[in-house]
Amino acid sequence: MAPQYSLIPESAPFNEEQRAWLNGFLAGWMGLQESGGAGAAVSAASVATALLDGPAAGEAKAAEAEEDFPWHDSSIVLDERLRLADGRPLQRRLMAAMAQLNCGSCGYDCRRYAEAIVSGEEKSLKLCSPGGKETAKALKELVALDLGGGADAAAKGAAKPAAPAEKTWSRTNPFPARILAIHNLNGEASAKYTSHVEIDLSAGDLTYEVGDALGVYPTNCDALVQELIARIGGAADEPLTVDGRVVPLAEALRNHFCLADISDDLLALLTERATDPAEVALLRGCQEDAEPIDGWDVLELLKHFPSASITPAELANALAPMRPRLYSISSSLKAHPGQVHLTVGRVSWTFRERGRKGVASTMFADRLKPGDSVRVFVHKAHGFSVPADADRPMIMIGPGTGIAPFRAFLQERKAAGATGKNWLFFGDQQAATDFLYREELHGLQQAGVLTRLDVAFSRDQAEKIYVQTRMLEQGEAFWQWLDEGGHVYVCGDAKRMAVDVDKALRQIVQKFGNLSAADADAYVARMASEKRYCRDVY
Repeated sequence: MAPQYSLIPESAPFNEEQRAWLNGFLAGWMGLQESGGAGAAVSAASVATALLDGPAAGEAKAAEAEEDFPWHDSSIVLDERLRLADGRPLQRRLMAAMAQLNCGSCGYDCRRYAEAIVSGEEKSLKLCSPGGKETAKALKELVALDLGGGADAAAKGAAKPAAPAEKTWSRTNPFPARILAIHNLNGEASAKYTSHVEIDLSAGDLTYEVGDALGVYPTNCDALVQELIARIGGAADEPLTVDGRVVPLAEALRNHFCLADISDDLLALLTERATDPAEVALLRGCQEDAEPIDGWDVLELLKHFPSASITPAELANALAPMRPRLYSISSSLKAHPGQVHLTVGRVSWTFRERGRKGVASTMFADRLKPGDSVRVFVHKAHGFSVPADADRPMIMIGPGTGIAPFRAFLQERKAAGATGKNWLFFGDQQAATDFLYREELHGLQQAGVLTRLDVAFSRDQAEKIYVQTRMLEQGEAFWQWLDEGGHVYVCGDAKRMAVDVDKALRQIVQKFGNLSAADADAYVARMASEKRYCRDVY
């Protein structure tokens, strides 16, 4: 319950929402209830005043005090997450509406995406792919409620970020790195294509820690760009102004704009320009509910509404800017000075009888070659890293491209001479074609760095076997490693693998720890709070 008096000085530069939150925070921090004394109130007020270096500093300090977000748990349903964030600043409520995976599919983590929407840096409310339509709807409602409607309102409701003036490489100032090597890790008969990518960072002096991600700005494929230009009746060499520079239209569409997602601005533009009444009605409906065009890209939209005639400049103004993709780093700087490695699975599918493909994954697999340049920056992991105690056991569970950070972890431990035991669970479809980094892992086993390696290849036998199957088979040994203070790390698919692995972990703790289901849940929760159970899932 809130105190009857205010702990925040009237002169403090907070709005009512921030003032209410800080009152509650300071009351709880000082153990105050309704009967708190005047001396305590003075002390709390002094603390509040000490936070103040002006409005911006006050907001920043308030945000720092919120670092332990109670809603930041992917197992909590959306309505409950929003309830936990009720009364907080808009950026925190937006964060609560997201999938809580920090997967990077939006080009940010959950907190940073929310803050970018409020600052006006990011206009799109549809980037949280794990949250899907449910998250996009909640974001739209929250922004409309706070700022009077839409992503544009979010941009207008807060100050625009200043033009970047970084002296270091960052998301807004990416480093043009050189590709050193790219090769496919899968065998010829595999249904998959996984690119091992080596990138030179030495000229930019970028550094990273194992567990960090690499932000990559991709480029669109030329075939898609050419088809899009033809659809709007443009010319590849037509000049277009982008970020104050005049570039050919083809270059602008290839390098600067997102062609995979449909922006609200583009829908509004086509609605205005369409001359066919049926098309206008459908476009207006899509502005209210985008379900009829779920999965469409820009080209698909333009093909479906041919009566809407637009110029290249109008199209560019309505497109969302290209956003970066985040990839788990699969190397250690100690093992590969001046380099960063990635492990990227190629994504392609058929939609409405047309071949579609992932922008960044196919850039690495199909379009880049050694010597080419790619724009990158380092995205910090904040906690997903090897144990600080080099003697602690480490259990890593990473099927498919989820092996990426664990390749880095093993390289780091080997280079640092860590004495802790290391156990890897890896899985994929077939051992003959999909055993990523097989020779390297076997070499680490022979060197004594990789203590145990358990593999699960789902299609090598009639019965499907997965990494969680192997965990349960080795449950007693798994528990022994936990009982010795072992750390557990999971990387990969959030919706199925990570859920099944979490269930298996709890079963092992309950059975071999001789605990009740509730006590097993508490044990796992304690592991997570101690950073002994960390997940990098997407």
